[in-house]
Amino acid sequence: MEFDAHAPESFKSGFVTLVGRPNAGKSTLLNAIMGKKIAITSNTVQTTRHRFRAVLTRPGFQLVIVDTPGLHKPHDALGEELNTSALKALEDVDVLAFVVDASKPVGRGDEWVAEQLSHTRSKKVCVLSKTDLATPEQIAAQRDAVERLGTWDAMVALSSETGKNVDAFVEEVVYLLPEGPAWFPADMETDQPIDVVVSEFIREKILRTFRDEVPHAIGVRVEEMEYDKKKDLHRIFAVVYVERDSQKGIIIGKRGAAIKQIGIEARADLEQLLGTRVFLDLSVKVKKNWRRDANQIRRFGYGE
Repeated sequence: MEFDAHAPESFKSGFVTLVGRPNAGKSTLLNAIMGKKIAITSNTVQTTRHRFRAVLTRPGFQLVIVDTPGLHKPHDALGEELNTSALKALEDVDVLAFVVDASKPVGRGDEWVAEQLSHTRSKKVCVLSKTDLATPEQIAAQRDAVERLGTWDAMVALSSETGKNVDAFVEEVVYLLPEGPAWFPADMETDQPIDVVVSEFIREKILRTFRDEVPHAIGVRVEEMEYDKKKDLHRIFAVVYVERDSQKGIIIGKRGAAIKQIGIEARADLEQLLGTRVFLDLSVKVKKNWRRDANQIRRFGYGE
């Protein structure tokens, strides 16, 4: 169906920011809404380092979803940049979606995030996520707890894993949107440059492979990416940056086994993303204490 850029008066459009503590389920919800993987996910804090937008266009509305890094107490310059990025995403949006893990008690971190939201004039939706991991009693207790944190225009309990009530969340948000034009082309799904998406897919595999060993010290940058039309093949050359020589050894692994496995797993996702075959070349370099250097953080494209 061809999208009409001159939308009728009844057309609704606007921006919704997903905000909450780390691991609340924001990126998983974004992927569930889009029906495909756009944002990376893992159980590691600081998985999401970029504030980027996904665009859902349907007859009658265009919803621009802003995914943000989890708000947390920062321990280094990188953490401060991510918090700044997340807080900036609260400005000038139509709807704020406060995502709370239904399977874990509301804590001081959730209270702090709710306090930040109270200073904004946007419409507010509270999302109880991960209901597939929570009992009915836990969900009821969470409802009571979050109702005490603020005033909500809507509340939705959902599971991004099973898809339960994801459409209901979209309906609630669209109801709160103003009438307006389509801000992006109908076939556009994200405003992230493709090289950033590729680097994030690679970083996700490292996060999932090493868990607590080196994830926070990892930065990934695509150095070169070219498409061979004859072979229907993307050649991608990327560098994994770490802070210490010992971390480099962990990422490479014995006889290169670890970096090879990361490449295999990342390539499978990238071939699905790009719709072509992929040749992926990964190398590992040391850039000492890059997380404490604001200029270096920005070179990786993290934060503001």
